[in-house]
Amino acid sequence: MSTSPFKRTRDDHASETAEDYVEAVAEFLESAGECRVSMLAEKFAVSHVTASRIVRRLDREGLLHAPPRKPIQLSPEGLALAKRSRARHELVFSFLRALGVSKRTAEIDAEGIEHHVSEETLRKMKKFMSDS
Repeated sequence: MSTSPFKRTRDDHASETAEDYVEAVAEFLESAGECRVSMLAEKFAVSHVTASRIVRRLDREGLLHAPPRKPIQLSPEGLALAKRSRARHELVFSFLRALGVSKRTAEIDAEGIEHHVSEETLRKMKKFMSDS
């Protein structure tokens, strides 16, 4: 029996926050040289408490290291997830732009689509982009 599309969507939602946070940590490490909970709270427009809870969960899951009052670092697993998430985001964004979607709309839409697009669809997008 095939997997229900609803189950897949629920599973995608469950990993969405982790993907967004590790991707943001990687971006801050690259651009600012460090990442702190306050930076994540501001980026995602959530309270410091909410960002702290998510960071603690990701620490427990082994995606990052967040010692108290120290900058956040990505684990090797977190860095790999951040790289996959970034590549998926860039592919979806480029695909939308190739379709003629405005830059701003493509940025917004790619942020949602990247978490729910299948590997098959990504392969087709990539092929479409290379054939264009």
